[in-house]
Amino acid sequence: MRILAVDPGSKRVGLALSDPSGTIASALVTVAAQPYATLAARLASIAAEQEAARVIVGLPRRLDGSRGPEAAAAEKLAAEIRVATGLPVETVDERLTTAMAERSLIEGGASREKRRQAIDRVAATLLLQSHLDRLHANKRRAG
Repeated sequence: MRILAVDPGSKRVGLALSDPSGTIASALVTVAAQPYATLAARLASIAAEQEAARVIVGLPRRLDGSRGPEAAAAEKLAAEIRVATGLPVETVDERLTTAMAERSLIEGGASREKRRQAIDRVAATLLLQSHLDRLHANKRRAG
């Protein structure tokens, strides 16, 4: 079952996709966040193209765990994706994924321009891989 991960941002939205077994996350694409009115439909189209069975949306909590306006926007987008796709959509804590993505790109020698273009996809991939790892750890504990 493929899972599509969405890392929402005000300018760009990073996407990642799991393999069919739900084990490995891979960067997919970055889409423009604007026009916002069509964002959920554009994401639904990508989910259908990629045969995703579920969608996770990064929920940007603050370091203290509280929710700000970005979290409210992510929850709104998740609800819109749920309606547009008819798929199960879940929000997942994404604290520090963008910082980890940037550090990874810097360590890999990516130029500032390449980092700007890739950071949202990499953050979505980190978000999804973390989610997949948690799912598999829970299965091992339960089984």
